Amino acid sequence: MNSLQFFGAAGEVTGSCHLVRMAGCTFLVDCGMFQGGRDAWRKNMDALSFDVRELDFVLLTHAHIDHSGLLPRLCMLGYRGPVYATAATIDLLGVLLLDSAHIQEKEAEWALRHRRSRKGAFRVQPQPLYSVTQAMTALKRLRPVAYGETLAPHPALQVRFLDAGHILGSA
Repeated sequence: MNSLQFFGAAGEVTGSCHLVRMAGCTFLVDCGMFQGGRDAWRKNMDALSFDVRELDFVLLTHAHIDHSGLLPRLCMLGYRGPVYATAATIDLLGVLLLDSAHIQEKEAEWALRHRRSRKGAFRVQPQPLYSVTQAMTALKRLRPVAYGETLAPHPALQVRFLDAGHILGSA
């Protein structure tokens, strides 16, 4: 049975992540991070509430963090398949995902040093969503797709990336 589930970017702008079941396969369109608001960290920790090992592949529309920022977390949770994106998107992700991980690591370190001294013990230990090492692991899953190329990520499905004109590499 075909189905589409929204795990973000429904009712709000960030966290684009859509689970598609069709043609005998299961895949994601985007795997984005929630941004802004006090509960963004918790939403990101809880975002991928499905069995990621069921996924056959991931399609990325572009490199913005609200569309790609949870790829390292997806891999941490056990995803081992390909992530298809344009070459320009892959190039941008090489910077954006590593930068995101670095910022998260530094924010967790800062919280450990500064907040504990003021308020005592934490209810929840500050931790990054993923590390630089985990971001590097996710980058190894990326597979380039050229604009106009017909990709067959599953025997019963064909996909073609077309220039969306949103940002460099968007499709």
